[in-house]
Amino acid sequence: MNEVLTKPPAPEPRPGSVPAAGASTAAANAAAASFASLTENLDYLDAASIEQVRQAYKFADKAHLGQLRSSGEPYITHPIAVAAQCATWKLDAQALMAALLHDAMEDCGVTKADLLERFGPQVAELVDGLTKLDKLQFNTREENQAESFRKMLLAMARDVRVILIKLADRTHNMRTLSDMPRTKWGRIASETLEIYAPIAHRLGLNQTYRELQDLSFRHLHPWRYATLSKAVSKARNRRRDIIQKVQTEVDAAFARIGMKARLAGREKTLYAIYQKMDTKHLSFAQVTDIYGFRVIVSSVTECYTALGVLHQLYKPVPGRFKDHIAIAKLNGYQSLHTTLVGPSGINIEFQMRTEEMHVVAEAGVAAHWLYKAQNAEGSTAERLGTKWLQSLLDIQNETRDAAEFWDHVKVDLFPDAVYVFTPKSQIMALPRGATVVDFAYAIHSNVGDRATAAKINNEQVPLRTELKNGDVVEIITAPVSTPNPAWLGFVRTGRARSKIRHYLKTLAHTESAGLGEKLLTQALRAEGLERLPSDEENHALWEKLLRFTGNRTRTELMTDIGLGKRIAGIVAKRLMVLMAEHGHRPDALLLTRERYTSHENVSQGGVTLDGSENASVQYASCCRPVPGDPIVGYLGRGEGLVVHNAQCGVARKLQHKDSERFITVDWADEPTRMFETGIVVTVTNGKGVLARIAAELASSEADIVHVDMDEEKAMDTTDLRLVVAVRDQPHIEAALRNLRRTTAVLRAFRILPSL
Repeated sequence: MNEVLTKPPAPEPRPGSVPAAGASTAAANAAAASFASLTENLDYLDAASIEQVRQAYKFADKAHLGQLRSSGEPYITHPIAVAAQCATWKLDAQALMAALLHDAMEDCGVTKADLLERFGPQVAELVDGLTKLDKLQFNTREENQAESFRKMLLAMARDVRVILIKLADRTHNMRTLSDMPRTKWGRIASETLEIYAPIAHRLGLNQTYRELQDLSFRHLHPWRYATLSKAVSKARNRRRDIIQKVQTEVDAAFARIGMKARLAGREKTLYAIYQKMDTKHLSFAQVTDIYGFRVIVSSVTECYTALGVLHQLYKPVPGRFKDHIAIAKLNGYQSLHTTLVGPSGINIEFQMRTEEMHVVAEAGVAAHWLYKAQNAEGSTAERLGTKWLQSLLDIQNETRDAAEFWDHVKVDLFPDAVYVFTPKSQIMALPRGATVVDFAYAIHSNVGDRATAAKINNEQVPLRTELKNGDVVEIITAPVSTPNPAWLGFVRTGRARSKIRHYLKTLAHTESAGLGEKLLTQALRAEGLERLPSDEENHALWEKLLRFTGNRTRTELMTDIGLGKRIAGIVAKRLMVLMAEHGHRPDALLLTRERYTSHENVSQGGVTLDGSENASVQYASCCRPVPGDPIVGYLGRGEGLVVHNAQCGVARKLQHKDSERFITVDWADEPTRMFETGIVVTVTNGKGVLARIAAELASSEADIVHVDMDEEKAMDTTDLRLVVAVRDQPHIEAALRNLRRTTAVLRAFRILPSL
């Protein structure tokens, strides 16, 4: 807010002197004149509300007395300009009052309590929210920018008026940016282009969006802006006759069928022209859709009738018709778009819309207030805007990390949408590149979590399939299914990404807590204690232990042990010291037995593995152990338990360096799932060899998870590297024996770890 202002404190008069009366009178007159122009636009408010706004103006005027902007104008002219912009959106009295007072708290020593007492809780909260936003600095450092962005979006999600006032404030600052030192232009203009303009677009404030883009372009690239501006001006003069001819012919066509239509010219913004030239590598002469018209009619039916009239008048350009009335854009925008070949072969875009659609197209979320007086609350834009804002709060609840939050929201800020249908013909809008999994989470988080398969247009497809316009998508779910970490590699929406991460984190912590409790119990046995002391009877004991480890709760401590952030043996020793202080003694018989049977290289207790551990236990991809292999467990810092083959060279290096992090692990008698391992099959090339190998593995009940072949061109023999899922060591050995008997297989062996 104060980027484009300089606010020197009012100079204290020297003894015996008085302030220059002329200067203060001129300032007062200028402020009064600008406020008078504001009140002319408040005719939508009742007399009591206008008086409240007047009182806020008087308070702000007094608070900012003596302060000047960079231009030399009285500072109060800035809050008045911000309020005037809010008045064009027909915002309520509280929002206008907050706009007038938005700098009072930060710059004039006014407190929230003062505003609460004088203007009520709503105004005080709005001003407080704006003051906090104003303190945000979008530095180039990613983490600072992410944190600031998160705070701003959350303030906006709680009350959309905060961001509307902020956007009005930024618009006025950009309009007067030329008064600022040129060294500040780049930072402020970049910030506007990268952050504020996309938010304005996402909320459907198209007029503000276009203006912020053009003002940013003007100050970021002054020379390019000036050159393009001259080119557009010349083109405008050259084509004025053609545009007038089009307007006359279109007016006559509507008059012939007796339809009332308001025709308004529309010119592509300089930034939009520059962007098109830059991204598509076009010259200015090659940009053909600079000019366009809006046809505003009274009903939706007349929009389609107007389309027919225009298509009879001029030939349409194939593939350039878009129906945003039947399928509204994500920010609530509705119009019919068509591009026609006008006189002299010039392409002209026409947009057909109703009066209400026009207001929504220009004002977006702010259209809610514009239509309030006409009892048309809850416009499309407001519903969609509110839905997006609510999704921000949902993501925040699951994502406390600012950089992660920024990562989730970034995609949603630049929506190039695809529109797909549910089996019941409900339309869903998703960002371009969205997949089946994004669609599932857009319906409901439970549908996303339980998704196992999908059909697009009645054909079975993988979950990673990208959606196209018009697809009919059906999600197949299973009660036992859970989100797959691999989904994070292809989902596009912030909602899907945050839901998957939240589920996996929760699952990992829950399972790690169980593993941690098992490890601590095992470590306590080595200290002569049969089981963990209960919470109820030993509350003071646990409190002391948690202070020692730095954890807030017992569950958090167990999770840390399970994730390898704490060593169970050290915690167990500390717990025994604390128990000794409370008079507990170790069981001598248990102590002797545990020490006699403990492994000499292992410092922590043992864990039995059956494959049901999910997120808390990982099986190392360097050696891929299966039941029957000798194994060791390594508690990586923050990784949980990683299981290696005992012969694995990686594990041996870790054991040499970090022996206290190794624990005894054993296979359960009855594993609950299949385990992956690698094999190499050397074959002679020929037709159907791969099919025969796949069939042989299938008959051996071994599933192929991954296949890799030599990269060089096929020779007489080639190596196939496969990852297969098997029950245990005897199972893989039986599958390899069957493979060796297959025609064309020269040899087959399992990839074992190198020492």
